[in-house]
Amino acid sequence: MSDELVRERRGAVLVARLNRPDARNALTPQLLRGIGAVIVDAETDPEIRAVVLTGTGDRAFCAGMDLRAFAAGEQTSLGDDDAGRAFLRLTEGAVTVPLVGAANGTALAGGFELLLGCDVIIASSEARFGLPEVKRGLFPAGGGTFLGTRVGLSIALEMTLTGEPISAERAYELGLVNAVVPPDDVMETAVAMAERIAANGPLALAAVKELVRLGVSDPARARERLHELRDVVFNSEDAREGAMAFVEKRTPIWHGR
Repeated sequence: MSDELVRERRGAVLVARLNRPDARNALTPQLLRGIGAVIVDAETDPEIRAVVLTGTGDRAFCAGMDLRAFAAGEQTSLGDDDAGRAFLRLTEGAVTVPLVGAANGTALAGGFELLLGCDVIIASSEARFGLPEVKRGLFPAGGGTFLGTRVGLSIALEMTLTGEPISAERAYELGLVNAVVPPDDVMETAVAMAERIAANGPLALAAVKELVRLGVSDPARARERLHELRDVVFNSEDAREGAMAFVEKRTPIWHGR
């Protein structure tokens, strides 16, 4: 893994930090694949129960695609492998491991779309969020056009048609972020949130993620999956362990099966 993406383990939480501060943590193909590789590892390592995604510095979480590289004709294709497919699943909200976005600074274009792929977002009070692609003759192709599933249609159209950013407080009012905290408290708050999530049953977490997201985008499919997942989760070893731990007044020991 290059220095463009730094990993750190904090117990059951894996922190992945975009590390291109001089370029406002702008996304390159290599960095996209690095993020995808983090997702692959998190989904296959039973000891990782949640991921925190953040950026280096306080200027930006991520400024989106590296436009200098794009203007120079650099290829942006991810490739058809595990890392490439995992990154695409992140933008679709289809990662099985819970993701917490720690917006240490402004998130624009692809950077904002990265956060939209997360399940919970903790934002710096200094951060701003936007989809400015139309200002460059482009459109938000990494999930931003589905913004209307997260906020009202009129707001989604305003943000995508004008390309103008909104403040962290406005994002909180719209329900786009879960908390706004002072810049120095972003990581501590995000990791604490990830730890609270990671303490829960992994099979249940994966089921909840899928069902709640499907409930917004495809209610009929959500109802089908609810019946399928209920049999899997409610008959699992973890479900029995959760019940026994409650009876015995102890912390459950999850095995993900």
